[in-house]
Amino acid sequence: MSLYAALKYIHILSAVIAFGTNITYAFWLTRAEKNPEALTFTLRTVKIIDDWIANPAYVLLFPTGWWLASLAGWPLTMPWILTALILYAVLSIVGLAIYSPTLKKQIALAESVGPESPEYKKVSFRSSAIGIFLNILALIIIYLMVAKPVLWG
Repeated sequence: MSLYAALKYIHILSAVIAFGTNITYAFWLTRAEKNPEALTFTLRTVKIIDDWIANPAYVLLFPTGWWLASLAGWPLTMPWILTALILYAVLSIVGLAIYSPTLKKQIALAESVGPESPEYKKVSFRSSAIGIFLNILALIIIYLMVAKPVLWG
């Protein structure tokens, strides 16, 4: 197997793991909110999966993607790559600086005031909205990586 093929395999596997785990959060959390006894456990499990599986996979995407572009001779300024990199930066910043702390707060509120409180419901809605936004960004990035569209120039 060539270095390019091995890197491409790692890159695609990382994308599948990162996005695949993230897309399931809405299902887990929707089901858990109907069963308050399972809510805290589910929220904590989502946090563990995010911290130990999805986020490391997202981190691995950057160096493998950069290396693949180098090996293919694609400059990072190619419109589809540059757009994907900008969206990846937004996804990373929002995910780490906003989603992760919101999820922590959601866990704390579930344990303290419970899922029926207005404060919990507000944070839960915010967490869901951020999650939807991040998944849309990931889908756009995946499209850019697969289709390699001519965006300008």
